[in-house]
This record gives sequence, structure tokens and C-alpha cells, in this order.
Amino acid sequence: MTGEPSRKPTEPDADLASVEFKRAALEESVNGIRLKTPLLSAAVPFVRWQKAAFALIAATIVVGFALAPVATATVMVGLATFTYIATMLDRLVIFRRGLAGGAIHISDEQARAVPDDDLPPYTVLVPAYDEPEVVGDLVAAMESLEYPRAKLQIMLLLEEDDEVTIDAASGVDRGGLVTVILVPPADPRTKPKACNYGMHFATGEFVTIYDAEDIPDPLQLRRAVAAFAELDDTVACVQSRLDFHNSTDNILTAWFTADYGIWFGFLLPGLMASRSPIPLGGTSNHLRRAVLDDIGTWDPFNVTEDADLGVRIAASGYRTAVIDSVTLEEANIDAINWIRQRSRWYKGYFQTWLVHMRRPLALFRTLGPVGFFRFTTLFAGTPLIACANMLFWLLMITWILGQPSIIVEIFPPATYYPALVSLLIGNTATVYMNIVALREDDRSDLFWPALLVPAYWVLMSIAALKGMWQMLRNPSYWEKTFHGIGSSSRTTEQNPEVGPP
Repeated sequence: MTGEPSRKPTEPDADLASVEFKRAALEESVNGIRLKTPLLSAAVPFVRWQKAAFALIAATIVVGFALAPVATATVMVGLATFTYIATMLDRLVIFRRGLAGGAIHISDEQARAVPDDDLPPYTVLVPAYDEPEVVGDLVAAMESLEYPRAKLQIMLLLEEDDEVTIDAASGVDRGGLVTVILVPPADPRTKPKACNYGMHFATGEFVTIYDAEDIPDPLQLRRAVAAFAELDDTVACVQSRLDFHNSTDNILTAWFTADYGIWFGFLLPGLMASRSPIPLGGTSNHLRRAVLDDIGTWDPFNVTEDADLGVRIAASGYRTAVIDSVTLEEANIDAINWIRQRSRWYKGYFQTWLVHMRRPLALFRTLGPVGFFRFTTLFAGTPLIACANMLFWLLMITWILGQPSIIVEIFPPATYYPALVSLLIGNTATVYMNIVALREDDRSDLFWPALLVPAYWVLMSIAALKGMWQMLRNPSYWEKTFHGIGSSSRTTEQNPEVGPP
């Protein structure tokens, strides 16, 4: 049956299906964080003091260029160079820690060792919008999960006016496995709003999110439960690794796969080892329901609600762990579609930084100096450095073509040599980390794309410029990423870990 929140593992009470309950659930889903903890909501992009600070910085730069353009440019280049070098050195430290320690490994034997009767109830949220082509694959992926059906609640969250996806879901025999929850239409039309609404019907002790096109490791829920049992109660979330089933479709998917490989395989485990804030992935993060009730669920006005929740977990004194269970997704094969997705991520990272910097001293005390530094370089530095890359590349091209004297003036020796080190050693180190990550993951097929990755950085810079422009114009706008366009088959045979139970 499609349309009402009523199926396994428990039948909701009559009042849960009432109009009043739905209205209250929708209001809480949209405005819960904004009303309860307004400083943690991205509904207001910039608070008053942030507007004043950015206005002062902009005015200082304008006045500086008006009075002393060369000196101002030199100072800005110097600051940017210092930021590049500090960020790159720290990224190398994080990578080394991730390479040495890695994610938490839970074997198949450990995962299956927990008796079915001792497994906790689990809720799986699957938000989808305008994705009729992946509904059948979704059901197949959910059926592969090796978890007691009586303790597994899977909710497909669809917007009430998404008729094409609703029709596709109605035409699939779910065998009582998947419950369709229709989310009343309301702005913002975002994934976190749908997940918040679904939480009002959730019965699990643990909660996870899958995207509609995901193919999770069938033992992933059991591995997460086993990991939580091994870890202490301060661990609020277990993040699984994301990878792609169509990495060989074209060079863009190869770059994207290498990007995810280093991020989920090494950088996130490195952050885990240092207890720094971990930006959660948009899927396959497994959460304690009690912690969500304590710190709040997802911010519907933040377009990277997952990363925001990861910071909120750390700022609330909890931790995130990373396990090596894999969920396969579909990598974007189209550059325009990729830029739409990546620009939203860049915008959301900066959104998240702005939100949590509203009380910087409190955040500093909670995270400590290293955690605070990494929070800033990850969430503000990632989009801003990607934007600055375009400017520095243009300066380099201008110098190569004509060697204008103005560039000599703004790059005195004290700035030039550190910038040269950043250019040569920094870029080489980044390519080297990609190659090492591919070697460790036994992905020799991606070696040549890894050597050509500077072209991927150009796309990143374009996406960052687009995202930061949208941050000013339309901060909570959620750009839809289209799925089901890859040319590779979505078969579980492409990854032995993601096979039938």
C-alpha cells in the first residue's frame, strides 16, 4: 500500500495517521531546529555580527586596493599562500594517520556473531524525489540486507506531489519490506526535511540513511551494530565507506572514484584518529536514535545537512567512527550534473561553517585548538581554496604568456618562494596521496586518471565559484542531482562485499 505510514515492523497508532499529527510532524520537520536552537539553523545565512564582519573585511580590501593596490595584493597573496601550506601540511598528517590506522574492520564472522534476538530494531530512511527509474533497484538492494525482517523498518520517503516516483513505487511488489511515507509538500524541498518527517514514524534504536540508488553491503547494519558494541557510548555515529559501481564509465567517474577513495578510505579515518569533527557522507551513516533526540536531527535549510550533523555531533561532545563496510553509489558521468552536485556541497560546507562559527569561543572550547583548526580548514577552507585556485591559475597563465611587471611586484621573494613551494610540492603531494590511495585500494585501473587529476581540480574550482555565488543569492536552494544515467550495470557482482547474503 502506498501513501500512508503503515507497515512493518510495527503498525502506527491511529493518531499517527491523523491530519493533526501529520501537520505537527511537518511543522517540526521544517522548523524544529530553527525554533528550538535558532543559532544552529541555516535558515538565516548570516547573523548580524557576521554580516558586519564580512562588510568590514570587504571595505578594508576595497580601501586597501584604492590606496595601495600592490601592497594589498601582496598581503592577500601572502595570506592565501600561508593558508595553502598550512592546510596541505595538515592534510598530509591526516592522510598519514588514516593510512596507518584505517577504518574499523568488522569481519563477516563478527557481524553474524550477534544472535538475531539480540539485534536492536533498525530504521532505514530512503528519501527520493523524481527518481522513478531507481525504485526497483532500491527494493532489490534493501532485500539484500541481512537483518531480521521483524526488526527492520525501511521507509521510502516521497513527496506527496511526486506522482511519477509514487507510481513507480506502487508498481513494485515490495512484499511488505518497504513502507512508503508521503511527505506533505512544504518549503524547503530538501532531503533533510523528508528525513525529519520520516523520523516521526521511526521505531528503530538505530537509524541510517540510504539514497535511492545505493547498493549497501548486505552486512552493513550488522557491522554497524557490532561496531557500536565495541565502542564507548560517546560514539554517536558510525560512517560507512562510499564507493561507485560505475567508476570506469568515463574519466570524470574515474576522478570521482579516486576522490571518494582518498576521502572515505584515508582522510575520514585520519580525522577519526584525531577526534576532529567528521563531515558525514549523505548516506550510510548509522546513528543512535537517542543521540538524535538529544542534539536534534537534520537542518532542512542546510544543503549539506549530513556534514552539519557531523559537526553538531562533535560540538555536543560525541564522536563519529568510520567502518570499512562499503555502499556503492552512482558516480556522475555528466560534468554539468557533477558541477550541480559539487557546488551544493561547497555551498553547504560554507553554510555549516557559518552556522557553527556563531559561537566560536564555545566551539573552540569543545573541539580544542586542533579540532577547531581542522573544522575551519575543512568547512571554510575547502570551498574558499577551490575558488582561489582559479585566480592563482590565471595569474600563472598571465605570467607565462607575458610576464607583466605587476605580478613581479605582488610576488616579492618572501611571498614568491613559499608560493612556489605550495605550487610544486603541494600539487605533487596531492597527486601522490591519490596514487597511494589507489594502490592501497588495488585500483590500478585508475592510475592514469589520477595523473590527470589537475583537470578535475578545474571543475572543482568552477563548482566552488558557483556554490559561493549561490551562497549569497540563494543559500538554501537544493540543486537536484539526477541519477540512473550511468552506463555501467548496477550489479552487485562488481564488488564482492556487496553480494547476495
